[in-house]
Amino acid sequence: MTLTGMSDGPPSAEPARVALGMDALAEQLAVASRSLGGEVTVDGAALLGERAALAGLARRGRTSCGGGTRLLPTADGWMALSLARGSDVELLDAWLEAPLAAAVTAPGNAHGGPPIDDAGWARVEGEVARHPGVALVQRAGLLGLPCALLGEVSPADHALVACDAVHSAPRPRGGLAGLMVVDLSSLWAGPLAGHLLGLGGAEVVKVESTGRPDGARSGPTEFFDLLHAGHRSVALDFTVPAGRAALLRLLLRADVVVEASRPRALAGLGASFDLVHAEGWRGVWLSVTGHGRAGEAAMRVAFGDDAAAAGGLLAHAEGGPVFCADAIADPATGLLGAVAVMQMLAAGRSGRVSVSLAATAAHLAAGVHDNAAVAATPATVAKAPHARQAGGVARPLGADTAAVLEAL
Repeated sequence: MTLTGMSDGPPSAEPARVALGMDALAEQLAVASRSLGGEVTVDGAALLGERAALAGLARRGRTSCGGGTRLLPTADGWMALSLARGSDVELLDAWLEAPLAAAVTAPGNAHGGPPIDDAGWARVEGEVARHPGVALVQRAGLLGLPCALLGEVSPADHALVACDAVHSAPRPRGGLAGLMVVDLSSLWAGPLAGHLLGLGGAEVVKVESTGRPDGARSGPTEFFDLLHAGHRSVALDFTVPAGRAALLRLLLRADVVVEASRPRALAGLGASFDLVHAEGWRGVWLSVTGHGRAGEAAMRVAFGDDAAAAGGLLAHAEGGPVFCADAIADPATGLLGAVAVMQMLAAGRSGRVSVSLAATAAHLAAGVHDNAAVAATPATVAKAPHARQAGGVARPLGADTAAVLEAL
């Protein structure tokens, strides 16, 4: 709640019922892990504030806590636009059909600063306001620019968890202990799922590209350590056959795979679920997407804040919507993904389970209305977010590549 509201106003009590939804997911995690022989208990609501606590983030109203996403008025409504990467800013000219990128790029960007400053955002906002939202989102999807219309995803039209290619599989002896989880994901949602599986006793191997490591490595070290301490680190060059072959060997050896790539990305590496499934692999594959795996949605890029907006998971202040907490779709989807994997293992099933940031946000937002209103006192509303202590230090990039590949 402290992370929601205008920066110059009081914190908002609106996210209180969202926290109850996260607690319900955490209870499902405890039940599923208990059936596998080792209970994993976490404070579901507290997961929402861990990054903010470690990075010193605060509420900023219509600017996300992390600063890279904003809620902007369009010609016919509102949208959320993420410009957290320099590559996103470079797409503005094609997206808005106006020469903006060079003019709005922040002077400090070359020295590691934000790619766009307040003045640049003001110019983008002016251009966005001239266009209808649907057209903007359609063009953004083609370009790979993360943005979304507020409430565009309905829980009635999107399953919370989708399962396909389901087969019976032996229930793992000893539960999660000794199972290999190959984590190909990055940032927050996928790594959180891998982290929670690791807390249950699984052996997690984090796989990154040598040319494009997990961007979270450049963020708060304490947060990266929290999600990755105790995991082995493998770095591969996916541009060469040897690197792609090593990735395929890892996947075929894994009991669980966690990935958060657009479907065509892994297909291009020859390491998709369809390929390993055709080879006879019968583990549990967790696919985390922004907007889903089907049709045009599969091409869309999403981050936690714009995906939350797509699902209608927002709060309200004078003059319009404001962000609800910090990139809330990320931790919610990570927790949901871990629950889905554990439930598959506990039921003795293999196959692919798919979750999306936007659908998770939509279902969590819908669930808010099912929970009783929370009587939030000034003390509870103003309680600062907190984070668990990391279980150690994350391994350096590629520190275990040779050892892991030799053991295959």
